[in-house]
Amino acid sequence: MTSFTTIPELLLAGDPSRPAIRATEGRPPLTYAGLRALAERTVAALNRLGIGRGDRVAIVLPNGPEMAAAFVAIASGATTAPLNPAYRDEEFEFYLTDLRARALVVAQGMESPARAVAKRLGVPVLDLVPGTEAGSFTLEGATGRDRAERPGMAEAEDVALVLHTSGTTARPKIVPLSHANVAASARHIRDTLALTPEDACLNVMPLFHIHGLMAATLASLAAGGAVCCTPGFNALHFFRWLDAERPTWYTAVPTMHQAILARAPRNAEIIARTRLRFLRSSSASLPAQVMRDLEAAFSAPVIESYGMTEAAHQMASNPLPPRPRKPGLVGLPAGPEIAIMDEAGNILPQGAVGEVVIRGPNVTRGYEANPEANAKAFTKGWFRTGDQGCFDAEGYLQLTGRLKELIKRGGEQVSPLEVDGVLCEHPAVAQALTFAIPHPMLGEEVGAAIVLREGMEATEREIRDFVAKHLADFKVPRKVVFLPEIPKGATGKLQRIGLAEKLGITA
Repeated sequence: MTSFTTIPELLLAGDPSRPAIRATEGRPPLTYAGLRALAERTVAALNRLGIGRGDRVAIVLPNGPEMAAAFVAIASGATTAPLNPAYRDEEFEFYLTDLRARALVVAQGMESPARAVAKRLGVPVLDLVPGTEAGSFTLEGATGRDRAERPGMAEAEDVALVLHTSGTTARPKIVPLSHANVAASARHIRDTLALTPEDACLNVMPLFHIHGLMAATLASLAAGGAVCCTPGFNALHFFRWLDAERPTWYTAVPTMHQAILARAPRNAEIIARTRLRFLRSSSASLPAQVMRDLEAAFSAPVIESYGMTEAAHQMASNPLPPRPRKPGLVGLPAGPEIAIMDEAGNILPQGAVGEVVIRGPNVTRGYEANPEANAKAFTKGWFRTGDQGCFDAEGYLQLTGRLKELIKRGGEQVSPLEVDGVLCEHPAVAQALTFAIPHPMLGEEVGAAIVLREGMEATEREIRDFVAKHLADFKVPRKVVFLPEIPKGATGKLQRIGLAEKLGITA
């Protein structure tokens, strides 16, 4: 397998005549030769518009082949800043200002509040005009500048991608990822999954998110394989795409896997025809029961991995067969070094519980213009992930929760992930999310939101009794709410922080 330190070098991995980017709507694919030529043309066009290496280009495009290709092509000679197309006016204003964007790329004819916001802020708008092949495009528009300060193709230390942290409890922070960071991550994911030119990934992840950009797109291209781009996740269309595109794998967050699982029985014939080598899950904890059900439904291994934006996605992963996969654990280090650290900055011995810390070529050098956040995030060269966990005897990492999500009930600490795992073992439970309810005496109390399986029933009392058989009394949810759907964020992650407030629940 070729080694590379930039996205332009990564594109050399593929056979020029093979498809690199495919689309579900039946357009001809974009080959590696076509994608490389597109990247060169795009960089030259940006340079003529006064945009070069280090200049930030915000991208607001719907999910699909153009978004994948625009990320790859623009990053080849500038810094990409993909934004969620569903943002509202004030969100676009915050992000475009915070990023100091030199230009905004929007799909031609796409009505987006980003256009008016960019105009108000004096940010030039470039229209992306799709071509014939999936992902091919040209850019139309002007910037009022005529020469880039740093023209040409990207180098390893140039920033390829800037993303904001989700900012659930504070102002979102800017995470710059260099070409060296994203190239390392693409190699790590490619090698973990043993991807080859014969592989094709069906991408259902949003492409403004590190998971879709790195695991589905760049890791596929790093292997010389193909990424087949959908318009975004849709449980009703998923099996049709699976049948038509015949991918060898797909990657998704647990809520998507659960929606797919719910429709699996009525699509058994399609599943029987698939050629899936494995299914991958990341970006949130996959309940062990869901993993077992998926493997039974698809007759293929489910590879759970552990990722975050600051690590350019992947940090740990369960291995492919014949090595063991452990339900409920996020696997072995799969890229950066991983250790467990105490609050004082000491590395703890195997088996001890503490904060998960990482260091390696895929890890960001630090948040932008935020010395306070960096002082908290980095200790002795290690990045503190904010996750609590421990290693088992075989070196597999078990996460016990986000430190800021741990429920502090009186003098006890409750791991929401542990309670989620037990709730999901109940036969009537399709989805569960444990969360903190503010409490005047104890500080916090344990709550649980439940989505029941279709056609099944359970009472609050039954759920609480079930949990009480498996966990200590202080971990049993004091309040159980049944919902048709648990609130999710833009990337499909369940929203644990602030859920009590959102549901209007008090202790």
